[in-house]
Amino acid sequence: MATTAAAPPPAFWRIAVRPRWIAALLLALAVAGVFAALGQWQLERSLEAGVVDERDTETPVPLGSVAEPQQVMTSEASGRLVTVSGAWAPGDDVVISGRLSGDDGSGAAGAPGDWVVRHLLTDSGASLAVAVGYGAVGAGIPMLPAGETQLTGRYVPSESPQAGNFEDGERTVIAVADLVNLWAEVDTVYSGYLVVDAAPPGLDTIAAPPPELAGELNLLNLFYAIEWVIFGGFAVYLWWRLVKDEQEKLADSDSDSDADELGGSNAGDGNSNGTGNSNGNSAQQTTEGAQPAALN
Repeated sequence: MATTAAAPPPAFWRIAVRPRWIAALLLALAVAGVFAALGQWQLERSLEAGVVDERDTETPVPLGSVAEPQQVMTSEASGRLVTVSGAWAPGDDVVISGRLSGDDGSGAAGAPGDWVVRHLLTDSGASLAVAVGYGAVGAGIPMLPAGETQLTGRYVPSESPQAGNFEDGERTVIAVADLVNLWAEVDTVYSGYLVVDAAPPGLDTIAAPPPELAGELNLLNLFYAIEWVIFGGFAVYLWWRLVKDEQEKLADSDSDSDADELGGSNAGDGNSNGTGNSNGNSAQQTTEGAQPAALN
């Protein structure tokens, strides 16, 4: 009896070029493209965070050229040396306790002391908080010059309002939002405060170094970028896996069909053998029955 060899399973690409799998591939590529774009966006954000800030912060410019009252401080204004002129508002001087003299460039945070913050009314009529210097802890406010003045210093962002005992007269942060509630007259106000580069007599100069220019790579955004690339690759892999499953399914179906055909052929051979044996036995019995008749 001859047996028929099983047909080989259909090739992967023979299945992949079918219309529905081509459509599925296009969809997977579109999804992967979206994920790749998101990954590129996250990567750009990560690299932007690592770009070194090369702006000039050490050449004094007029405060009004980089900042405006009632406006959020911009990155261009933050940490810059600026010049400003105006007049001191009498009676609005405030002591900020629990402070340090500042980093003089050595990396140390400085010595403990109290800062003195004054209220400057600029020539434009806007209010500006000015940290004019620091003194010994508990020394209070010395006799300070009054009237008009011209100042040069570093313009820095306001600190967050404190949650301490400010109602008892103890203040530890320079928060413009707190100071405007203490000053007698306020029209418009700058969002940051000025640290002057030369303290008046009776106070020491607060060290205000330039802002750090070294950039730092944002690892969180970099992780997200890698994650989006993995998602895009998984979309293409999912398409490949579905086509592979279809190939295996067709191979299993062909194997079952071959097995059914082989079983039917074996059954036919068995029936033929059974019929031949039955006929042979009948002929033998007939011959044996005829022999006694002949002898009689």
